[in-house]
Amino acid sequence: MTLFNLKRQRHKFSLANWLVEDLPQQFDRALEKLEIRHLKWLILPLLLLSVPLITTPLAVWQQGVVTVILIAVGQIIVRAEQNNPSKSRSEYLHLFMVWLSLVTTLRYLFYRTSYTLNFNNWINGISCVLLYGAELYAVLTLVLAYFQTLKIKDREPVDLKTIPQIQWFTVDIYIPTYNESVDIVRKTALGALATDYPADKKRVYILDDGRKFPERREELRLMCDEIGCTLLTRENNDHAKAGNINTAFRHTQGDLVLILDCDHVPARDILQKTVGFFYNPKVSLVQTPHWFYNPDPFERNLLTGGKVPVGNELFYKVLQKGNDFWNAAFFCGSAAVIRKEHVMQIGGIAVETVTEDCHTSLRLHSLGYETVYYDKIMVAGLAPEKLAAYVGQQVRWARGMAQILRLENPMFNPKLKLTLPQRICYFSATSHFFYGFPRLMYAIAPTLFLLFSINPIRGLGLETLAYALPHILLGLNTNHLTYKHVRFSFWNEIFEFVMSYQAGLVTLLALINPKLGSFNVTDKGQTVDKRTFDWQSARPLLFVTALVVISLLAVPFWLLLRPEDSEAVLVNALWCVFNLILLVAACLVAFEQPQLRSSHRLQRHLGAVIYSADQSVPGITVNISETGALIALDSWANLPDEVEVEVIGDYGARAFLNGRIVRWTPVNDTQIHVVIDFINPTRTQLDNLVLVIYSDVKEWYGQKREIVDQPFNSFKFLATSLTRSFRDFKPERSVQKVRKQVQTTAQIYWEGQFYAGEATELGTSSLKLELVCNSASSEKQLQQQDIEKMRQQKPVVGLLLESTNSANRFLAQITHVEVSSKNSGSSVIIELQFPEQFKQKQGEKIKELLQIL
Repeated sequence: MTLFNLKRQRHKFSLANWLVEDLPQQFDRALEKLEIRHLKWLILPLLLLSVPLITTPLAVWQQGVVTVILIAVGQIIVRAEQNNPSKSRSEYLHLFMVWLSLVTTLRYLFYRTSYTLNFNNWINGISCVLLYGAELYAVLTLVLAYFQTLKIKDREPVDLKTIPQIQWFTVDIYIPTYNESVDIVRKTALGALATDYPADKKRVYILDDGRKFPERREELRLMCDEIGCTLLTRENNDHAKAGNINTAFRHTQGDLVLILDCDHVPARDILQKTVGFFYNPKVSLVQTPHWFYNPDPFERNLLTGGKVPVGNELFYKVLQKGNDFWNAAFFCGSAAVIRKEHVMQIGGIAVETVTEDCHTSLRLHSLGYETVYYDKIMVAGLAPEKLAAYVGQQVRWARGMAQILRLENPMFNPKLKLTLPQRICYFSATSHFFYGFPRLMYAIAPTLFLLFSINPIRGLGLETLAYALPHILLGLNTNHLTYKHVRFSFWNEIFEFVMSYQAGLVTLLALINPKLGSFNVTDKGQTVDKRTFDWQSARPLLFVTALVVISLLAVPFWLLLRPEDSEAVLVNALWCVFNLILLVAACLVAFEQPQLRSSHRLQRHLGAVIYSADQSVPGITVNISETGALIALDSWANLPDEVEVEVIGDYGARAFLNGRIVRWTPVNDTQIHVVIDFINPTRTQLDNLVLVIYSDVKEWYGQKREIVDQPFNSFKFLATSLTRSFRDFKPERSVQKVRKQVQTTAQIYWEGQFYAGEATELGTSSLKLELVCNSASSEKQLQQQDIEKMRQQKPVVGLLLESTNSANRFLAQITHVEVSSKNSGSSVIIELQFPEQFKQKQGEKIKELLQIL
């Protein structure tokens, strides 16, 4: 029986492989002989097959059966891909799902157009047109995204070691800046100087546009002189960042230019991985991903804990790689290397729009040049900390893309020498930000019916659901095959709700007058120290949410007064409930959560060594920042509270810092976690630490994401946002003082008397002392009234600690006294703290004593 089952499984597995892998590959090989790709041959029969599937009318129950079958097929395909996610299998399953999704979508549109448009009066007619227009926009966006992701292109870098170094390109590194903190710019400049490329073939330039900030500019000048880069300035701020870069073009001589936002610290191998592509003379641009090590407002305010992909992962992990297949990957303003000669042929960086990056690559493609997208994270940047800054950034992109659409018309402009796939990719990119008003229409449509009896859909009920559900769910299934690691279900809706009003307004205005608006610099490096609500950003969203809540309150009245409309009422009510959950989560993005740490922790696993006296304890960092680290040790070492820490980068860069152990936590029988705060680091130590953390990186941990989208869990997580957002946050505090375990004779001198005991724990700022109360002893004993007096007064006392060769005298303040009972009697446990005002005099002696004991 077991052998029979094994044969059946082997047969099923072989059949699946034959259908999904072997048959398509044989089809490919057959068509390659004709020099025609199989997709071109498949289009015509698929179109002929699809027409009856789209237009054939069915009874409600028949459509219901079809709906169940289609939903089941979608789930089967998703499970089949998950069970064996090979690249070729995933591609063919995705193609099949694209076709099936488009068929069900067009069937839904055919039904909507033929049976549900409601023009029985002018109010219903207007609402019907608005909702129908929103649906058409959504379908167009879906189709464009399907085209962009038909083929995902993965590239390997060109190895520069195969090319004689004398033939390597010269590279200028530009770091444009305006009003950002000099400390932020310094980190990026240090990373740029540390890039692995011959020193005689690279130059680092700080392009400062901040002429309105003379004191800051002087700080920048001093910094550049100190670390060895060049400061370039100009007399005006014409055309903002684009003008700043174009001015620099006239003053530098490099063949290639690496452009970095001033908060984008580059990894040391960024030039090694990108420059090789330019030995293809047609390549004008190599773009790499933008990656942010701090949580954006969606992550922080919805408390995702890093479990949900951030907004830009879909673009950089899927869409740009899809664009790259069609030679349509575009410039994103930073983390990109450009060929200066090609850019100068189009007059420099484009200045007509506020998204100068995409506009520039559009013009390069129009000249027939090629671009490359290489998917390796090689910059670590700062995401906007506050929602207002995030909204400002997104609004600028929305305005700029709408300006490009209005001015260049990439889809139909005959002056642009673009291929059809390039036109489609650029049209998809420039039309993407028009989601604002359509997204609001989805939220408002059911409220119009429940509050004002305005009905944009005629006959809304189970029949409409039977057509709509396959369209929606198969779309989710199809996108899941490609997006499952980079975009979780329903999170796109949250993002669009948050940005809906602002994005809708700026894109509309840009279409009317593309010259409206100006370049705004995104605020970076802000700190959120308490909970606040961003009323300005959330006001339109709160109004829509209130409408949805009120409309749900109207449902019982509908069911009582108009029972004949109960089917439409219940469908609209369910629609409102769904919208309300998403809207509440979107509103919570404006509820700014406090940032508990003074600097952002990065989940980097670096080699670390803790040094104390004659011992060194190796470990691995669990996370690290510029102010401290969490280090995993394989065994507990008897360490004092102040130690020296060495942190080692992926390529061997090192940083040495003084640290204070503030907490240790046992993980299991053999491993502990030690929390260390860095103490008074020098400028050199901080610079070395910056290089270790941000530059000396082989692969950022954000490169791969193992968590897979699960739609039900994703929706459940969103639905519980409210409970998480109001949770009390308390920073972790040390429940136990971290001190070295010692055993040495001690005495305290108080009110003219000596009291003998033993020091059991010693640190640089405090110690623990145990005085034994034994009636047989001849030593002076503390009485109960003495103990009470110590507790109340917390006096400063004399302290004598004996070491091997000498007695060491200190002044210390009693902070806590308690009596402990033992079998042999009782003891008094005293906590003492070394006063801060005596730290300079006593500090070195305490450290010497820690080494001896």
